[in-house]
Amino acid sequence: EAVGGALGVLAHVDFPGPPLVGRYGVDLQAFERIALPTLGANDGGVLVIDELGKMELASVAFREHVRKAFERDGSVLATVHRYRHPFTDQLKDRPDVRLLQVTYENRNTLADEVATWFEV
Repeated sequence: EAVGGALGVLAHVDFPGPPLVGRYGVDLQAFERIALPTLGANDGGVLVIDELGKMELASVAFREHVRKAFERDGSVLATVHRYRHPFTDQLKDRPDVRLLQVTYENRNTLADEVATWFEV
């Protein structure tokens, strides 16, 4: 279930694609119908995006909404795949972005560390 209660099947082995993520075809229209309205809701608070990965990056409209979110007032907390992609590479190279790698060793303490970044 998405924020706001929207429901949809975003990917399934029976969807033909493109795009394909592994053996799953992605329904970009369903993804955009559910995801895009939530990205426009950043009103100066913290916008959480989980995640910027292969499926999400297949949507040009999603990438544009994410780019705009990084330009607005407020903060963005996002999980990003570690693979190279021109869009996420640009985000990672921004001077106002902090990168933190999630590892087995630090995964249980990250929430507290990241929360301190957003304290006022």
